Amino acid sequence: MAHQKRISESKVQMAQVMFPPDANQAGNVHGGSIMKLIDTAAGIVATRHCRTNVVTASMDRLDFYEPVFIGELLILRAAINYSGSTSIEVGVRVEAEDLMTGNIRHTSSAYLTMVSLDENRKPARVPEIMPESSEEKRRFQEGKTRAQRRKELRARYKEKKKRENQV
Repeated sequence: MAHQKRISESKVQMAQVMFPPDANQAGNVHGGSIMKLIDTAAGIVATRHCRTNVVTASMDRLDFYEPVFIGELLILRAAINYSGSTSIEVGVRVEAEDLMTGNIRHTSSAYLTMVSLDENRKPARVPEIMPESSEEKRRFQEGKTRAQRRKELRARYKEKKKRENQV
């Protein structure tokens, strides 16, 4: 069994100014540009935690609450919520800062499932996490519930595919 790690050992904060290539003609940053940064932040957290190659298995819920504009500083805060046997759930919170006023807005949040891979590109065991604060414990329980839901959805999908192949 893999050893336990603190959530603080792998969490990350990234920041990047948004430029015209990241946006449409009206100055709104593309959702896809933000999604790529979210995936990058989650990948860094997962790699730091597992110390293996990791891949994105799914993104649950990506909610855009506020637009992001050219010239704003995008701040991404990412941390592990839950660890399973070969995968982890990473939560990413995205904020935009107006560098002229200092105003910061929560613009989006997402949950990503990252799978650890061994040298043969097969799923590898991941270290367990040790939720310490009440916030980490709450996020762990919520992540566990989401992981169970994802597992049930995958089972239904596999059963559906099996039925389709029998026709």
